[in-house]
Amino acid sequence: MDTSQTVSRRRLQVVADADPGAIARVVERFQNLNIVPRRITAEFSSNEMLHIEVDVCGIPDEQLTLIAGKICQASCIINAYWHRLD
Repeated sequence: MDTSQTVSRRRLQVVADADPGAIARVVERFQNLNIVPRRITAEFSSNEMLHIEVDVCGIPDEQLTLIAGKICQASCIINAYWHRLD
């Protein structure tokens, strides 16, 4: 595996309805893969949406794309996408 790939930081950004289970649905995708995120934040916005950010390291882009796709399958999730932090 490419060394730059293993140390690159990525952020998954999720927008969800104000559902109490939304955070758990996002985190469980990482738990199922035995991945411990570097940081997780969730904020309830003024437009009554929940914004969740999950920072990870060492996960290939393809795997993050699959994770985001699986997260989007939950009915309370409006959008999920990732981007590079460095």
